[in-house]
Amino acid sequence: MPDDLRQLLDTVGDRFNLGEYEIDAYLAVLERGQLTASEIADHTDIPQPRVYDTVRSLADRELVELRESRPMQVVAIDPENAFGEVQSSFTEMVDELAARYTAPARETEAVSLVKSRSTIVRHLKESIEAADYELMLSLTPELLVEFADDLQTQINNGVSIDLLVTPASAAPAPETFEYLSVATTVRARRGITTPVLAVADGEHSVYATQDALRNDTDRYGVIFNRSALGFLISGFFGTVLWSTAETLAVNTNERPFPRRYASIRRAVKDIRGLGGEFYATVEGRDIETGDSRVISGKVVDIAFQDSEEVAALCVETDDGVVEVGGLVAALEDIEGQAIHIGREQPPTLDS
Repeated sequence: MPDDLRQLLDTVGDRFNLGEYEIDAYLAVLERGQLTASEIADHTDIPQPRVYDTVRSLADRELVELRESRPMQVVAIDPENAFGEVQSSFTEMVDELAARYTAPARETEAVSLVKSRSTIVRHLKESIEAADYELMLSLTPELLVEFADDLQTQINNGVSIDLLVTPASAAPAPETFEYLSVATTVRARRGITTPVLAVADGEHSVYATQDALRNDTDRYGVIFNRSALGFLISGFFGTVLWSTAETLAVNTNERPFPRRYASIRRAVKDIRGLGGEFYATVEGRDIETGDSRVISGKVVDIAFQDSEEVAALCVETDDGVVEVGGLVAALEDIEGQAIHIGREQPPTLDS
């Protein structure tokens, strides 16, 4: 560390490195203008034998002035004078530290546990902003209002958003809240047991209990920074939460093709609901070898259960029919990680 920066840290640290007695004595004098050592002991819990050492420490830091009268008077120095120099040093120090700061990589840890409400909310916001094409959300009504502008921006950007509002009893009525301005499909689910979560493009994932958002220190949120683990949240959302919620609003306007999906369930539901011919280009990996694979062709069959526990599609390629499943697929040939669906031909990967 450069000597100038070290000196700045030493200067600022020394001024603020106050012990409990020093803090108590300083505040007592600051509030009253001046006090004797005996009066400081009366106004604080500082033992009489420790008062003199305490006020001399404050004087050495130029926070108070000692007037050697009988009895000795401890006089407060105007904080603007006492801290004026250190304030400029602090600003300079922060600028120097910022210039040397190297931001940690987002994916340093696969899983992070966080307890702070503000940290959980920040990660929810980051997940919303990170989505390029697909977003799954479970939010309280308060968070829905807080993120409404961010969600509207993503809707305008063409992101498909499945929004779950919980608890249902507190969800705004559809006639009083413009749900389709912030989501593609909106459902509500009963109970404070429903967690708050976000999954962006099947990758960036956040999970937290509603208790954690009320600053309950016994609860925490989980941040999944890698898509290989994020499927836990998206699968839980689709099979447990979404399928047991009541529909509040659905955007009936057909989105243009080609479309990109992170969720096999969403892709298969769209194909089943719209009908007609579809073509797919799937980026994924072979479930036997783990090798990356990209396949293209006509969708010749789909499998889907209303419980959403089963979802798959069959794509006719030059090498035969290939079965595509979702993340951590086991029964199909390919684990679909990014699914591109087109109407007239297989989409190119830059579509």
